[in-house]
Amino acid sequence: MATSGTRKASRSSSSAPAAGKVRLLTGDNPQIAKGEGDGPVQAYLNAIPGWKQARARQLDALITANVPKVRKAVKWNSPWYGVEGQGWFLSFHCISKYLKVAFFKGTSLDPLPPVESKQQEVRYLHVFEDEPLDEAQFVAWVKQASKLPGA
Repeated sequence: MATSGTRKASRSSSSAPAAGKVRLLTGDNPQIAKGEGDGPVQAYLNAIPGWKQARARQLDALITANVPKVRKAVKWNSPWYGVEGQGWFLSFHCISKYLKVAFFKGTSLDPLPPVESKQQEVRYLHVFEDEPLDEAQFVAWVKQASKLPGA
């Protein structure tokens, strides 16, 4: 399998991959080093291929516009959003056919995000290419989630 050559190349390169050299994991999820702030999140967004990039940018813009002083980071190859002193309230991840948005205290949101989780309080929203995002509902969930103690 060709992945071993790719792994060797990425290990021997500097800690920050050259532009266009980000490794894509399962579901085209970019492998981005952990980091705090908007910079690592923008690197993650820039590395997403295809239609998922526009949708991920849409999510990031809606979160940023509706949560004053939102805290951002990349953890475990996903962008995380939080409020200083309250923890993290949301993350998303590229899956093969959709973006998987995790609301960490999703069972406290009204109405509940549509997809259950094996984790007790988490609820998911799946964002597909061919289905419009209900921006008003998403923003309502983001505003509610940002006011809850986070993960």
